[in-house]
Amino acid sequence: MTNTAPPIERRATRSQRLGIPPAAFLRDYWQKHPLLVRGAFPGFTSPISPDDLAGLSCEEGTLGRLIVHRARGDRWQVHSGPFPEDIFASLPERDWTLLVQDVDKWDPDVAALLQHFAFLPRWRIDDVMVSFAAPEGSVGAHVDQYDVFLIQGLGQRRWMIDAGPNPPQAFRKGVELKLLQHFTPTHDWVLEPGDMLYLPPGVPHHGVALDACLTLSVGMRAPSRGELLVDLAETLAERLPETARYADPDLAPGASDGRIDAATLDRLRRALEPVGQIDDETLADWFGGFITRYRSGGEIAAPPRALSAAQVESRLERGAALHLHPLARCAWRGRGVRARLHVNGECFIAGGTLARRLCAREPVDATAWATLGQEDRALVHALVKRGILAPSPPRSPAQESPA
Repeated sequence: MTNTAPPIERRATRSQRLGIPPAAFLRDYWQKHPLLVRGAFPGFTSPISPDDLAGLSCEEGTLGRLIVHRARGDRWQVHSGPFPEDIFASLPERDWTLLVQDVDKWDPDVAALLQHFAFLPRWRIDDVMVSFAAPEGSVGAHVDQYDVFLIQGLGQRRWMIDAGPNPPQAFRKGVELKLLQHFTPTHDWVLEPGDMLYLPPGVPHHGVALDACLTLSVGMRAPSRGELLVDLAETLAERLPETARYADPDLAPGASDGRIDAATLDRLRRALEPVGQIDDETLADWFGGFITRYRSGGEIAAPPRALSAAQVESRLERGAALHLHPLARCAWRGRGVRARLHVNGECFIAGGTLARRLCAREPVDATAWATLGQEDRALVHALVKRGILAPSPPRSPAQESPA
């Protein structure tokens, strides 16, 4: 057994976008080592233009940031969107970056990139963030606590990373951004369109635009342990009756000085037993709801006029297909014929085939509809009535009311 790190740079082939099989990538790199893949997307053309990205950042409900660096005094300014359209005319020719999160929820061409990451659980993928940077634009040296695939879409960006053991991760003071106090890169590359850099959590990195460039970042959802514990505790607490309280029927006379003794701690452990005794079914149901809730709070609005079951079937027969709403997040679990389908925090009972189809974001067309039993057809209709499924083309988040 050797502890030698695998090669940090590979070249993609026609059959292997990562330069190696996905199983080898997950074994050797995932959450362990960074990897630069040259030519991961040969002949790549960005699915979104800088102008379209700027226009999107002005839409109500989008999550955008504009970061401007003033070299004199090393000052950083951060502005949050949505932005007025005239803001871009006032920007300097260099040293600024526009970042827009969740672009895959708005642009189907950007969303199509996610099919290339099918070797990962879909619920693990958070979003595709797109950034446009003017020459020398940057967000500074920083570190992320989630996995990310950085795809160069337009122009050239210089990426520097610190892949050494235990790199310093203290933040600078007095800066709105979480920038690193110290950054000493071990690797320095220039990425061309189609190149892709994978970074596991905790790897310090710094990207600088050499010219006007655009980068697409496929980020993973990685909730903190604290976030998981708080949400699980709240879920369990909601299920406990009001009568389930701290109790001490065995209380014995003791000192009146307010001491918390060992017997009190034992009673507390018994009161908190539901947390330690959670069964797999309860844990899985909670996690399915937790991980499919859209973290940015966007809501899927029901259509103003719901289609009847007959109208849904008629449209499918005429060639339409039902697509998941861009804001819908899905996960499923189960064995055999039936499954528990989690959609945006809610749980539904579905056939295993239907659950897999929806979680893979495959449309429900006439062929798929013909294979569904009555229960699954009723579920499909219920999802249509709620706007989670919609006849093609699906509506964009721009037609929704932000939370």
